[in-house]
Amino acid sequence: MAKGAVPKDNAHVAARQHARAQELAVAALEFIASEPRRFARFLDTTGIALESIRAASEEANFFAGVLDHLSDDESLLLTFCEQAGIAPQEIVRARVALGGAPWERETP
Repeated sequence: MAKGAVPKDNAHVAARQHARAQELAVAALEFIASEPRRFARFLDTTGIALESIRAASEEANFFAGVLDHLSDDESLLLTFCEQAGIAPQEIVRARVALGGAPWERETP
């Protein structure tokens, strides 16, 4: 095996973890968007304009940023986790699986 190569089984596990993390982040975004005040706060803190949300969601670190936003507000995090039937640690694991640096909006 080449140096730095990921064993096939580990690559498969990582791919499944990433897919699950992506699904969890999509569910978190749906949860945030389901309540207008929550969604307005998300848009405000991320600096994303409503009309740009679809384009923003195609950026590599967008869904990691959704999980960061959720994690930054304990009340929001716990409410989502209760509704989703998961432990808060799942959000942390999902964020790690998505990788990348913490998402930050670009400011002019």
